[in-house]
Amino acid sequence: MTAPLSLNPRGPLYERIGADALARLVDRFYARVAAHPELAPLFPADLALTAEKQLAFLTGFLGGPPLYHERFGNPRLRARHLPFPITPARAQAWLGCMEAALRASPEIDVADANEMLAALARVAVHMVNTPAETPDEAGLPS
Repeated sequence: MTAPLSLNPRGPLYERIGADALARLVDRFYARVAAHPELAPLFPADLALTAEKQLAFLTGFLGGPPLYHERFGNPRLRARHLPFPITPARAQAWLGCMEAALRASPEIDVADANEMLAALARVAVHMVNTPAETPDEAGLPS
C-alpha cells in the first residue's frame, strides 16, 4: 500500500498538487478528524506527530520523496493500525474527512482530488480490521 500511484502523462500527483497544498490538505483533514465523533477517540489529543507522519506518507504515496521511509521505516500500514478498531464505518468516516478536506482545498484540481480520493479509498478498505458493529454499519437492513 505504499507504492506511488500509477504514472500519469501530467506527472505524479505529488508534483501536480505540490508540497504546500498537500501540507494544507493534511491540516484540513486532521481538523475534521479531531471533530469527528467516531474518529477522534482513535487519535491522540495532540495530532502534530500524526499529521507529520501522514504528510510524510502521502508525499511518498503520491510520487514524491520517500519521507516516511526515511524517517520512520516501512509504513506497514495495516500492521501499524491493528491496535485500533477500524470498522467499515470508521474507514468510510476517515475517507469522508479526506474528501471534505480535498473539496475545501481550492488549490487542488478537481481531477487530481478525485484521483487521490480513489487511491485512498483502496487504502481505507485495506485498513479495516474489525467487523461492522451494527447492521447499519454493515449495510444491512436493521
